[in-house]
Amino acid sequence: MFKPVLDLLSLSLAALLLTACEPVPSLENSQGMGKLMGSDQADIERYSKVLPETRLSFPEDHRAHEDFRQEWWYLTANLETLNGEPMGLQWTQFRIAVTPESGLPKLGANNSWATGQLYMAHSAVTTRTEHLAAELWSRGNPELAGVETSPLRIYLDNWQWQSRSRDLFPAVLEGGGADFSYRLKLGSHAPYQLQGKQGFSIKSADGAVASHYYSQPFISIKGEVTVRGKVHQVRGNGWLDREWSSQFLTGSQQGWDWFALRLGEHKGQEAALMLFQLRGGGDPSSNPETSHFFSGRLMYKDGTGHSISPDEIQIQAQETYITKGKKIPVKWRLQVPKEQIDVTVSALNPDALMPLTIQYWEGPVLISGSHQGTGYMELTGY
Repeated sequence: MFKPVLDLLSLSLAALLLTACEPVPSLENSQGMGKLMGSDQADIERYSKVLPETRLSFPEDHRAHEDFRQEWWYLTANLETLNGEPMGLQWTQFRIAVTPESGLPKLGANNSWATGQLYMAHSAVTTRTEHLAAELWSRGNPELAGVETSPLRIYLDNWQWQSRSRDLFPAVLEGGGADFSYRLKLGSHAPYQLQGKQGFSIKSADGAVASHYYSQPFISIKGEVTVRGKVHQVRGNGWLDREWSSQFLTGSQQGWDWFALRLGEHKGQEAALMLFQLRGGGDPSSNPETSHFFSGRLMYKDGTGHSISPDEIQIQAQETYITKGKKIPVKWRLQVPKEQIDVTVSALNPDALMPLTIQYWEGPVLISGSHQGTGYMELTGY
């Protein structure tokens, strides 16, 4: 959350790399998210591979991994204003390698303008009645966009995650668009959660496609959000996801439905649940590789947790919403019977399509059923 995107970037690389933080013309993902996130094998082979034996290490793996093709730092937040109104907030910074660093022209030993890295940042604020989104692009350059490690700073122009140390927390997050802005203080003392097997998260039944993936689902947030000139004091909870890979989907996968849910108390502990399904295209009866692929993890604030077997996950869309010609499923039933989890997930605002270079749906959700809570949902490829 990109093959047409990378093709577009390759064609317009010279123009983009001469600008600082410019918008890119909208690109519809009508070819499917599999085309956006996959690539031909020859292109993939130019970058590093995700390997199951790799062990993630902190704070080192908060940095950029420029030898991989794609990467993101991705925060969602369920906030509440002083008068009790719910508000969702998203900030994501993407790194996209247009060419391996080894293939760059030699422009001098200290020339930082020679880069194969592009950065894209998305930001949005969602209430019951509004969904405001913005986007920035930049070449990778210390003056424009990138990741600094001491202290940790993830930035694109004046949008930034500024930590006090080499770790992610505590930090201040700042960003915004034409009609909104925010300054939030972020804190967490919970251990990071490694998705999949020790951070090796497979994305296909045969395990051929995978990412390195870790999360921090227990973040405390307070600060202010300004919407159309009105300042709101807010507090709430955040969720950070970190992934990097050189291929995120197979060519037959059309997109994904991702859920980050705070379940409240589960089996006597504060718990969070991550579930996703990657939607396959075609007839699974004739080709199993075209069926949906499921993954999930149940996580507790003390750092314990466990992955959920794909055959234990049931995900069913219940209601759809039509926006900008797209039919988006905005209400779902999610079940993990072995864990006694049976919840309905409903969009706070169904009209939360991100009208950016890559269109996808992203917004806060309300949880009811066996558990009560809030969370976030991302839907791509529709």
